[in-house]
Amino acid sequence: MIAEIIAVGTELLLGQIVNSNSQFLGRALAELGINVYHSVVVGDNESRLVAALEEALSRSDVVITTGGLGPTADDLTREGVSVALGRPLGFDERVWRDIEGFFKRVGRSPTPNNRRQAYVIDGARVLDNPNGTAPGLIIPHGDKTVIMLPGPPGEMIPMFERFVADYLKGRGAGNGIIHSRILKVCGLGESSVEDNLGDLMGLGPNPTLAPYAYPGEVHLRLTARGESIGEARALIEPVERRIREIIGEYVFGSDEDTIELAAGRRLRALGLTVGLGESCTGGLIGHRLTQVPGSSDYFRGGVVAYSNEVKMAALGVKRETLEHFGAVSGETAAEMSEGARVFAGSDVGIGVTGIAGPSGGTAAKPVGTVHLAIAGPRGAAHKRLALWGSRESIKWRASQEALAMLWKYLAPGKDAG
Repeated sequence: MIAEIIAVGTELLLGQIVNSNSQFLGRALAELGINVYHSVVVGDNESRLVAALEEALSRSDVVITTGGLGPTADDLTREGVSVALGRPLGFDERVWRDIEGFFKRVGRSPTPNNRRQAYVIDGARVLDNPNGTAPGLIIPHGDKTVIMLPGPPGEMIPMFERFVADYLKGRGAGNGIIHSRILKVCGLGESSVEDNLGDLMGLGPNPTLAPYAYPGEVHLRLTARGESIGEARALIEPVERRIREIIGEYVFGSDEDTIELAAGRRLRALGLTVGLGESCTGGLIGHRLTQVPGSSDYFRGGVVAYSNEVKMAALGVKRETLEHFGAVSGETAAEMSEGARVFAGSDVGIGVTGIAGPSGGTAAKPVGTVHLAIAGPRGAAHKRLALWGSRESIKWRASQEALAMLWKYLAPGKDAG
């Protein structure tokens, strides 16, 4: 079975929101063993949507649309599918009662344009939406099927999991299932990972291995097809074991793991706590650490010491250090890390200072210059970074490098440095 995803919305084309629906559907369909060869985004334009639907139906067995089912004039998916399939739209009283019931539950009243959402394509199966006002539709069309899902992920995902997955399984779905395992690497670039893994990179066709570069990370995707998820995992397991044998010291996690989660795990395992002294990252490291549930076990607190005065008053940075070496220096970062340790009463302290830009750089210290330092029971460690990109990107990469540095600092059997 071949499926195609059509995400509808001009806001997706303009980059105003991330197309997370297509990401979710790609994964979910793969787990059902369904191949996805095309995934497209179409703006709020009926003629272009009709053209995309006709092309999708010419090459795929199942077409899944997301978005464009709202009550406003630019929500055109119902009309586009109606035209593409040559099937009329009709008002459905039961659907309208469900929409009225939703508004009653949330203490509001529907507006006249909400009635548009009660129009159903002839021959469609209606999918209830307890989380919103847009029902989904499954429309068999000869040997093809069009499935229409709402755009908000909080409505689309439950609808897919509750109705669509079982429907596709009932149609036979794919040949077995497709399962992926993601290994996450820090401290090695994409080319270095590929070089270290050598012949493994030519692996295939079942399982396959592919690297993807992310800011401060490399992800290795292992994908296998099997009659069951157990069979697919059994194909992946020996390859994952071999990868860990070769570059295991750089693999910080898998699948949904983040570097902040991995660092927190090591802190908890060692019974250690951490405090932060942040300048150019503006509290981003602390934010990321506290995104992890249970981080109060090891995160003590921190100081956003943006000015030199706060660096001195809160973190104990010496005036002579600032005057002689400057605020952006390894020496200042080192004193910030020790000061953070004292301020927070933690076992480990992290200091970060740098120039996030777009101005403020010099020939000696260009924009993107960042100094990281750690003080703790394994001694002191320092790292100088030369980052690039926008201000936001530099801040993110600095936080990523700081968390990776903490994770490595806490590695079993490793010395600081």
